[in-house]
Amino acid sequence: MKKVEDIETKVNHLTSQKLTGIQLKEPKTKAAGIPAVMSSLRHGHEEMGLSKTFKTLLKLNQTDGFDCPGCAWPDPNPKDRSKVAEYCENGAKAVAEEATKKVLDTAFFKKHSVEKLSHWSDYEIGKSGRIIEPMILREGQSHYEPISWSDAFETIGKTLNSLNSPDEAVFYTSGRTSNEAAFSYQLFARDFGTNNLPDCSNMCHESSGTALSQTLGTGKGSVTLKDFEKAELIFVVGQNPGTNHPRMLSALVKAKSKGAKIISVNPLKETGLINFVDPQDPIAVLTGGKPISDIFLQVKINQDVALFKAILKILWDEEKANPGSIFNLDFIEKETAGYEDFIYDLDGQDLKDLMVQTGIPTHQIHEVAEYVKHSNRIIICWAMGLTQHKNSVMAISEVVNLLLLKGSVGIEGGGTCPVRGHSNVQGDRTVGIWEKPPAHIITGLNTRFGIDVPTKHGYDVVSTIKGMHKGKAKVFFGMGGNFVSATPDTTYTAEALQKCELTVHVSTKLNRSHLVHGKTAIILPTRGRTEKDVHDGKEQFVTVENSMGIVHKSLGLNKPISDNLLSETQIVCRMAKATLPNSLVDYTAMEQDYDVIRDHIEAVIPGFDDYNTRVRKTGGFYLPNCNREGKWNTANGKANFTINKQTQHKLAEDELMMMTLRSHDQYNTTIYGLHDRYRGIFNERRIIMMNVKDIAKFGLQQGDVVDLSSNFNGVLREEPTFIVVEYDIPQGCVGTYFPEANSLVPIDSVAEKSNTPTSKSVIIKLKKTERKVVF
Repeated sequence: MKKVEDIETKVNHLTSQKLTGIQLKEPKTKAAGIPAVMSSLRHGHEEMGLSKTFKTLLKLNQTDGFDCPGCAWPDPNPKDRSKVAEYCENGAKAVAEEATKKVLDTAFFKKHSVEKLSHWSDYEIGKSGRIIEPMILREGQSHYEPISWSDAFETIGKTLNSLNSPDEAVFYTSGRTSNEAAFSYQLFARDFGTNNLPDCSNMCHESSGTALSQTLGTGKGSVTLKDFEKAELIFVVGQNPGTNHPRMLSALVKAKSKGAKIISVNPLKETGLINFVDPQDPIAVLTGGKPISDIFLQVKINQDVALFKAILKILWDEEKANPGSIFNLDFIEKETAGYEDFIYDLDGQDLKDLMVQTGIPTHQIHEVAEYVKHSNRIIICWAMGLTQHKNSVMAISEVVNLLLLKGSVGIEGGGTCPVRGHSNVQGDRTVGIWEKPPAHIITGLNTRFGIDVPTKHGYDVVSTIKGMHKGKAKVFFGMGGNFVSATPDTTYTAEALQKCELTVHVSTKLNRSHLVHGKTAIILPTRGRTEKDVHDGKEQFVTVENSMGIVHKSLGLNKPISDNLLSETQIVCRMAKATLPNSLVDYTAMEQDYDVIRDHIEAVIPGFDDYNTRVRKTGGFYLPNCNREGKWNTANGKANFTINKQTQHKLAEDELMMMTLRSHDQYNTTIYGLHDRYRGIFNERRIIMMNVKDIAKFGLQQGDVVDLSSNFNGVLREEPTFIVVEYDIPQGCVGTYFPEANSLVPIDSVAEKSNTPTSKSVIIKLKKTERKVVF
């Protein structure tokens, strides 16, 4: 058996394996409420101070303020927004992290070597403070040291121009990047000569975009926030909104108040899917909140296709007996294709086998089928619990099948709702951050700028890692994010980054990717969303697109923490000028006035007509969405039914199915604290949540410390030191936090068609150690 190379002696530690003193309490049964308010204020006070906390949060998600750097959940219409607190607990934490008063100056980097910093936990690294000047780690040196902006750009430009091919450079994007910075960034990359533009979407909702494009003709969801108020039935699948999108709970409660039923589908009974206490509703605070889920389906990991097939099979058996009583046959005939083949396959399914695969009681699935039977206005929401499996594209396509049978797309109160994670991940894709540029972007850029955009597809995240590992990609440029901690197969990814000639990161704060680096490494510190962007005699604003396609402006209010910071857009434009001094693109004009960039976007990207005028209007504007108009931009002009196979994982007696997930005290790779308050797990991250029967089966007890391993295609991956925690999770399934368990996610285990890492379905084994934690 081949073993992933142990590189701890030549790269610095990839995660901290220190145990920090776990405490367990009963999981919470209510989300938000006063505890969320107190948590928000505590984090704000610790990082910003009380005065700055109130001043900053009052402008968060307001029309004259800045967009939350956290999730992409849409804001209510301006007249419906709270003037005091239009944000959630994790949004407040995200702002506190960015607007912290702590700084990392030259003395800090002089004191702490890269090797020393690498022994810190991700929490300790993230809490160290803001980077306030450009830093460089020169080849063979042990410490970062200051570098001027001009020298940094000169170093980057010279290295890029020394490559044998533009395709030896990779330009990664985190979802927080604004439309203006993202458009400039992809323009520079293509002006340079490559489509190597991987982004965080490759690791989360790429499966959604792939599935929706092939079935409905657009990679975006079709619903708006108002549709939730008109829905009869809402599914929330593979999602934990109480932690990852808390403001979504307000929309769900409002939908329920208007008569909607909510079906939650998830391996864990997350608190936010049980009950929500709106902290701005005194009655809710006094009465204990309002229930969310009418039915909770605790599905086994990666058995969503089997579940939806079972529901559809029940409906089909009734439809056969009374045609037209359940399915919207008029919609199916006029708007869809592939119905006959789909039904032929569905008719051959064994309902009993499907139900067994799900692990859900039969009566619950029949109850849900009854809800679907009597509903037409159906919304189905989903997140990474559906997108990070080998068959994720099929799972999402099966969701679409249900909506098409009921005619629930292209109507008020019905449609698709992929709930995006990072704040502008959808906008970045819209303005061109994609390794597979569509024809309209290639043609638009060529026409607008007179350049020759390459047509060859570039690297996505997985192929980027493999390209670096093979020496085919030699420069890695990261626009935000924490690449080594966000990606799969941590050891392999670290090796890949180390083989680069140069790694560059545009960052606000220190993270582990700065400590796992190429021969030379540069950190370019940038302004945050909360900070003013004033230069060239003008206060600039940026724009973002939320997960429902609204484009609106974001304007920082705080003085930058350092005078030696540049905005992301400035960084891109100055890098472009240093690398391509003879370019036909006027990067100086773009840097000096973001209106110029928005004019370029208007000329290249469909839907941005009169961009500079419309985005200045209160609340912004919706981008076109063909599905909302009852249109399908597919090859055949129809909404397409598909045949999707369920996954039947055959686990050996000593194997378990692992999913990675976030704690309540984190957002993506940013660790705000060590308390997973809703799940009752405090002061520890190296845990494995197990079903009580599995604990007994493996001869374990709660508190035992185990080592984990995965074996994929003959390659063994190991990660030690996880505390066994008894939890309500389906038998045969376990949960661990990322990034701690990312090292077990194989680089070659990806979703079909979308190439997304399968971080939610990893077959593992565990080995008991002699250690035990006493609670």
